[in-house]
Formats: sequence, C-alpha cells, structure tokens
Amino acid sequence: MEAKTKNTKLNDDDLFTIVGAGYQIHTPVLKKPNIWYRLKGKPIASIIILVLIIGGCIFAEMIMNHDASEFYLEHLNEAPNSEFFFGTDSMGRDIFSLIWYGGRASIIIGLLSAAIITVIGIVYGCISGVSGSFLDSAMMRVTEVAGSIPSILLILLITGFFSSNNVLTLSLVIGITSWFNLARIVRSEVRQIRNQEYVLASRCMGARFGHIMLRHLIPNFVSAVMFVIISGISTSMTTESTLSFLGLGLPVEVVSWGSMLSLANRALLLNTWWVIMIPGLFLVITLLCITNIGHYFRKEVNRRPSNL
Repeated sequence: MEAKTKNTKLNDDDLFTIVGAGYQIHTPVLKKPNIWYRLKGKPIASIIILVLIIGGCIFAEMIMNHDASEFYLEHLNEAPNSEFFFGTDSMGRDIFSLIWYGGRASIIIGLLSAAIITVIGIVYGCISGVSGSFLDSAMMRVTEVAGSIPSILLILLITGFFSSNNVLTLSLVIGITSWFNLARIVRSEVRQIRNQEYVLASRCMGARFGHIMLRHLIPNFVSAVMFVIISGISTSMTTESTLSFLGLGLPVEVVSWGSMLSLANRALLLNTWWVIMIPGLFLVITLLCITNIGHYFRKEVNRRPSNL
C-alpha cells in the first residue's frame, strides 16, 4: 500500500525519498543557511563604522591634509570648505585633522580605563565572592559607599594627587573610580559558582586563589560581564569628554574629542556650529557603535544555556 504526501510548495530537488516495507515518505532536505541568514541580527554596520573610525585614527598622518598642531591665524573660525573640509576653530586649527589625531587620545583613554576597571572589578569581586560572610559584607559595603559618592567629586579628589593631567593619569583616575558596579556583578556570579564540584575539587587539591580564579571562576562568568566591560569603554570616553568640557580633563594643547568640545561655549557665542557638531557627531557615533556591539554580546549570553 502506498501513501502519498501532498506538498505543492516544495520542488522535486528539495525532497529525498525513504522507501520502506510497502510505503514511501517524501521528506524535505534542510538546506544550509546562506551568509545573509548567518549575518542577520549581528551588528555588522556598527563594526564596520567602528573599524573605519579606529583605522582613520591609527593612520591619521595619511588622512590629514593639514598639520594638526599648526595654527592657521589667517583662517580663524572658517566654515567647512574645499581647503578645510571640517572648517577651523577659534585658534585656526584644522578640525578635519584634529578629528583623526584627537580620536587617538579618546579611544586610548576608553581602552585603558576599561582595562583598569576590568582588572580591579574582577579581582575585587572574586575575592569578595569566595570570602566568608563577614569579609564579603564589609567589601560590599565599601563598594556601596564609594559608588554613592558622585564620580565627579571622586575624580576631583584623586586628580589632586597628580601635578598635571595627561592620557595615562586621566585613564587611571577614571578607571579607579568606575569599577564598583562590575565588582558587584562579578561577586554575585562567583557566589553561584564557588560551591560547584570542580571548584571544591580544586580547593581540596590545594590550588591557590589565583589558579581557581583564572581556571574556574573567570571562564564561567566572563560572558555574563562582557557587556559591562564593553560598555566601560564608552562610559570612560563619555567621562573624559565631560571632564574636558568642564575644564577638568585634558588640557587644550592635548587634542582629544573632549578637549575639542571644551571650546563649545566660545563656539556658541561666535555661531561656529561646526566646532561643536563635528567632534560631537564623531563621539556620538563611536559611542553608539560600541554600545550596539555590547548589546549584541548581552543578547548572545542570554540565549546560551547556563554553565551551572
């Protein structure tokens, strides 16, 4: 007896036949997803734009059409034109060249600050997570008290110990005042992992804390905190821009997107919109790309099954 299945939407090439004892089944063949299906939902546009901006900052000397440190006094506050693509500021500097040259400082500050935040937050959170109740409670109270203090006030207190601000000192100040949230997240993740069999077995075999943290703890929660780590880059860049705008960050002679925005008050008085809009646009686009990539990592982590 032969049973036939009705399938008008599938072609004969999409079917293979299973022949059994007296019956026949037509089963569709699952095709491999194409490249567009694999790229669906991934932040490809954000990655491309971010790579182009970072590449432009790295190879700034090949892109700049004017010297970024030169003051063109005959072209003060000149609007964008064929000679100065993005115009000039109140000191006669070419904004197009400053964008690529100054982007280096902003991106380096973001990366260095995020690295400091990651190291301090992970180590502090792991120590608190594996400690006893008394030490764990004391360490968490420290992060809560420090996190309740306005970050601007903390930065002002710490910058008082440095004679001058530069890229390294500002990265250090931002890093040591922004790790509190990451430490709390890491601590909560470690509290769930610390009683697992492989951690207990490693302790019974005499493993040190550093070995347990690197081999057992970090690999199991790094994906959960990846969004916080990536977001730390954009947060640090935003903090640097805010401090420079308030006159507390990098000096004007050290070019960054934040120090370029510090001329905003003068630009508003002189109605030179390009001095504010163009550096602000590059900063906002870079922050949006980093944030979009961070959101993608968070969604991927939520889709995956738990390691516990």
